[in-house]
Order: sequence, then C-alpha cells, then structure tokens
Amino acid sequence: MAYSTITKPTDYFNTKLYTGNGSVGNSITGVGFQPDFVWIKNRSSGYNHFLFDAARGVQKAIISDLTAVEDTKTSSLTAFGTDGFTVGSYTDTNTNNENMVSWNWKAGTTGSGTTTGSGTGKAYSYSVNTTAGFSIITYVGNGSAGHTIPHHLGNTPSCIIVKNRDYARNWSVYHKDSFTSQAAPGVLYLNTTAARANDTNVWGNSSVTINSTVFSLGDYEGTNQNNDNTIAYCFTEKTGYSKFGKYIGNGDANGPFVHTGFKPAWVLTKAITRTGRWRVWDNKRSPINVADERLDPSSSDAENTGATEAIDILSNGFKIRTSEGQFNGSGETNIYMAFAEEPLVANVGESIPATAK
Repeated sequence: MAYSTITKPTDYFNTKLYTGNGSVGNSITGVGFQPDFVWIKNRSSGYNHFLFDAARGVQKAIISDLTAVEDTKTSSLTAFGTDGFTVGSYTDTNTNNENMVSWNWKAGTTGSGTTTGSGTGKAYSYSVNTTAGFSIITYVGNGSAGHTIPHHLGNTPSCIIVKNRDYARNWSVYHKDSFTSQAAPGVLYLNTTAARANDTNVWGNSSVTINSTVFSLGDYEGTNQNNDNTIAYCFTEKTGYSKFGKYIGNGDANGPFVHTGFKPAWVLTKAITRTGRWRVWDNKRSPINVADERLDPSSSDAENTGATEAIDILSNGFKIRTSEGQFNGSGETNIYMAFAEEPLVANVGESIPATAK
C-alpha cells in the first residue's frame, strides 16, 4: 500500500464555496492557506470561468472557456490573503446572492531566469511547490520551435496547461495520457470540446522534450508567439495527493472504477478519442454520493446536476455512474486529473484508511 508524504492535502488544494454579495471587499476565508492559483466560477448563472494567479498579480483575469487575452478586471479578485482571497463587485466573481465556487492551489517559492533551447532566450519567472508538484510559469515566447521552458518541478510534468496572455488563441493542454508520439504529440484545448488533435507545432514541430527540467514548444502562437507573455500551469503526480491518468469507457451506467490511491476532492475528465465536454466534480459541491454537480471549463454554463453525468467519490478513487457517451462511451479513452481530500492511508504512523462519502 502506497503511503503519502502529504498527510493533509487541504494544505495545498482546497475547494471553497461562497455566496456573492455584489459589494467591494468581499473577503473569502477558510481556504486553509494563501492560494497562488484561484479558479472561480458562478454556479448559479452562465458567467465565465475566471482564473487568477499570484505570478501575474491580482485583477489579471484569464478565462478558460474563451480564447480571449488576459484582461485587467479592477473589481474582480483584488487580493490574495493568508486564508483565502478578496473579490470586488465584478459580476462574474461576486454576483449578489448567487452561489460561487473557487478551486485553490498553493505554489510558493519564487524565482526568475532565462529560457533555453532554440531561438533567443527570453525572460521567465516561476512560483513552485515541489512538495505538491505544482508550478506557475510566466514566460515570453520566442517564436522558434524547440524553445524550452524550465518548470522547476524536479520531476517530469504529468499535465501542462498553457495560455497566451496577449494573443487570442486556444488554451493548450498536455496530458501524459493524451500524448501520441514524438512526431505527432497529442494536444487538447481547454476552451473546446474537440477530441485530441495531433498538432505538431504546439509542443514541438518534429520532436518533443518534456522531462524533469523543461518542456518544449513549437511555433504555435498560443504557446510560443514571439515576444508574447504566456502562462503555464504545470503539475506532476504526488502519491496520495494527485493523480493524472486515463480510463476506457464501457458504455454502461455501472461504469469503470478509476483507482487514484486517495479519496478525491476534485476530479476533471475529458474524452480524448471523441468530442466531449470537460467536466469538474468536487467534494464541496457534492458532499455525498452520487456526485452529480458538475461544471464545464470550456463553457460558461451554470452548474448542471443529474444522474446523466455522475460519479461516486470513493476512498481510493472514483467510479463512473453514467452511460453517457461523452464520459463513458464504449471503448472511448478519457483522461482525468484528480486531487485528494485525504490519502488512503496517512504516512504519520496512524495508518487510518480513508472512507467513502
């Protein structure tokens, strides 16, 4: 049985629900740490997904369901606090009397340097938490295939999410189980429902380097436009805390069980061999099974509920509870990302197994 070195996952990831009040200075506390990456969605209405991070600074919003460039929203997220964050009166992040969700990750150690690989080296900066396997990288593109970006994780990334902040292009997603080959690397786009594409100019035009030190880029404008500011969120697996993998659908409401080795707090899935929605479930919006409150990062739609797209969150993974083709099509491959509520067994000498919901 694998033990986790992270005995309290909520020190590094936590979902925080809140009710908007439409006012300046709505302080959201109870996250449990000072978040470095905050993803906010209005659950009640069809407003955009707003993403903020400490590396870019407060009020700098990027939207997962659009190709839009970074926008300064002065009344959106206005401060990162020691136990949460503060939002202003902006509708998408603080609608009066409407239900909101925030997903929060901790990075931490900061630094800067110059990128490597082909073409002119460019400035980059980072915020990283190697314990949790998460880094935020801001870098300037150079337009040359083979441009490599240090990620500072110390291990090979399992997932990388990239957005050009200055140019309206797709969000590019690398996932270790959507990667096809060096010559035809698979890419997903967070803002679309499209199946995996073998676009060779996203991660590399003829070859790809993704290792314990750097990840490579092609000459795609969305990831490596010359002189454009770009953001990358990088993740590597940590036993008992995070898992990035795949499952094969069986087309049955008694769907596959996916072993993560921990009780999930947050699960994201996406079909890669067919068109299909992204979906996020979490343990705060769905505190008991079945978990059927879900949001789509590629859509501004309000939260949906119902058994047609449900999972069970279990002590050591999650189980698909739908025959719906976009999440459990027979023979279709789906990737997932998951973060823990608690490890299956804590590595603190107690050996107390986690329990299902």
